Parts: sequence; structure tokens; C-alpha cells
Amino acid sequence: MPDMRFAPPNPIRIADRSSGMNAVSVRSYNERLVLSLLLQNNGLSRMEIGNRTGLSAQTVSVIVRSLEQEGLVIKGEAVKGRMGPPTIPLSLNPEGAYSVGISLGHRHTDVVMIDFVGQVKFYTSLPLPDETDPTNHSRLVETVNQALAALPDKQEGRMAGIGLAIPEDQEELALGPAGMAERFETLSKEIEDALGIEVYVQNDITAAAAGESMFGAAKTLDDYLFFYIGARLHHRLVLNHQIFHSRAHESKPVGLLALEASLCRAGFETDVLWKRGGNWPDFGDAKAEWFRTCVDELKASLAAASQFLPVNTVIVSSYAPTNVCEKIADVVKAEETGIDAIPGRLQLSPKALGAASLPFSSKFTVEQ
Repeated sequence: MPDMRFAPPNPIRIADRSSGMNAVSVRSYNERLVLSLLLQNNGLSRMEIGNRTGLSAQTVSVIVRSLEQEGLVIKGEAVKGRMGPPTIPLSLNPEGAYSVGISLGHRHTDVVMIDFVGQVKFYTSLPLPDETDPTNHSRLVETVNQALAALPDKQEGRMAGIGLAIPEDQEELALGPAGMAERFETLSKEIEDALGIEVYVQNDITAAAAGESMFGAAKTLDDYLFFYIGARLHHRLVLNHQIFHSRAHESKPVGLLALEASLCRAGFETDVLWKRGGNWPDFGDAKAEWFRTCVDELKASLAAASQFLPVNTVIVSSYAPTNVCEKIADVVKAEETGIDAIPGRLQLSPKALGAASLPFSSKFTVEQ
């Protein structure tokens, strides 16, 4: 089943959706079109915006002026060309909007706040809660309030919303406290009621793929396979910016849980596997065996997809250290002719950063 690019979870929440029936709706759609373009491309001139969107020069000028007044778009330094007057590049204003992203896991809950261009302004990781409060609700609300307190002065009105990345994989849900899945189902309303801020919900792997598309390595890509290495190995197929999730293909048991089991058998401490940031120590052969299995599973998924569709690019994402994704991508690229394998660029918590992209996509972008 397809998910929208950037994965807005509830189309009703997309304000002023264009119906093509009146000038207000069309203008709203055109504004979204320009903002979508600037999300994907930094520093475009009015002429470039017009060429890429098909909008007239007058329409582009009106839209840009309106977005500037709202503080969503800013002008760069004039660039002198060979002919004609200097061009002025336009970009999103980092302070134009903010959002919070929450990723719920079986060991940690990650909370981030980002600005309009995806820069992290607040980050923390909460430990696994006990079974009396499977979602760590009270502490979670307190943490989100801490993130909101980190907003620049007088920027509270620019909070676009809260994104919530929730796992659907039954194997991973079974790893958490009893009743965790049931509590996740009601959490969005609980957060909205407690904070008075709209919450946007998405499957956690789809959210990670959407975040990589909006802010990371896939910004310029149309078609690719997205792999996420978490407790288990997941993948999504992205075609023409649409994120597809087939219910027939569940996660593979070759993620960090498999590595943890291998390391435990070899006598290593494994807490470092679940920490965000930093590098892993040298685990020797225990890691090498897992690494090879992980690469083989990626290649198998790539081969299966390639039987039906021409897939030439894969993105490898994880909260594991950057060098792990880089090495996996390098090996896949070396062993698969014609395949470009790219490590993801979202650090700390790709799922939480992807969740934080949901309010932006719902309020500022067009459906692809």
C-alpha cells in the first residue's frame, strides 16, 4: 500500500487542500508547491521557481512576497550573472516553523525538535519505561515541554505540530512491556489533550523514509529502496516519491538484536548497541559475521525488487554509528553492479527526525 511522500498520516489534517474550485484553494496549493520545491532545493531564484512549477512570473512574485511576510521564506545575497540583473536566491527560513518528533521503541523513546530545514534544536532519549506506564506518558509530556521551552524567544506560534512514529512490526512490539501496543494506539490523543498541539501519526519505518526524503540523502531521489537497520531489518520501496509498504514483507531478524545475541555469545557487553551517537568498539569476528548476513539480506531484497522494477539506488539508514552504514553501503555497491548504495544522513534517531517531518509535510507541502 502506498504512503504519501513525507507521509502525512491524516489527509483531513492538511489545511486548505486544493480542490481546484476557487482562487483561495489554488493559491494555497501554489504556495505549497513553492514550499515543497524549496524544501527539496535550497537557493532558487524566482525564475527557477517559475520554470520548475509552471507558474507565471507574476504568480511566483505574489506567492514569494506572501511567504516572506509570513516569515517562511528568506532572501539570500544577490548573485551576479553574465547577463541581466543579479538574481536573488530564495530559501526556507529556518526559523519559519518548528516541529517535534517522537519515536517509540522497545528500549528507548527518542524526542527531537527541529527547525524548518531539519536542523536539530533539541534531542533526548528516554529509557524504557516500566510496565505500569508502558509509554512513559508523564515523562514524555514533560520532555516535550522541555523541547518547547528551547524554542527561540517569541517563536511558540511557529510550532507546526508533533509527529509520532509508532512501530507496527509485531515482532518488535512483542519485545516491549505488556500492553505497549494498546497504549501506543491512544497516545496521540493523550499528547494532544495534554499539550494542546496537533499530533500526526505514522508507521515508524515509513516515517524514517519520509525524513530521509525531506531532509537527508534521498532529497534529490525519485526511486530507491530504503533499508532501516534497527532491532530488525526493514525496507520500503520508494517510486516517484511514493513510499510503499507491502504487508506481505515483514521485517527480517538480522538487525541489532541479532548482533546483540552474537556479541553476548562471544562475551561482549552490548549496551553500546542501543546508545545514540558515538562509535562501537572492535567486536571482531562476532560483528563480521553479522555484517555479512546483513549485507546478504539487503542484496536479497534488492534482487527480489529488481525482478519487477528497475531499482538502481538503495539508502541504508540506522541509528547505528555512521561508519556502519557507510561500510554496508560500500560493500553493497562493490558487489552489485550498477547499484548506487548511499548511507542515510539523518543521525541520532532517523525515526524521530522522520516523525518531526510529518507536521511540515501536512501543513506546507503538496501531495505527490
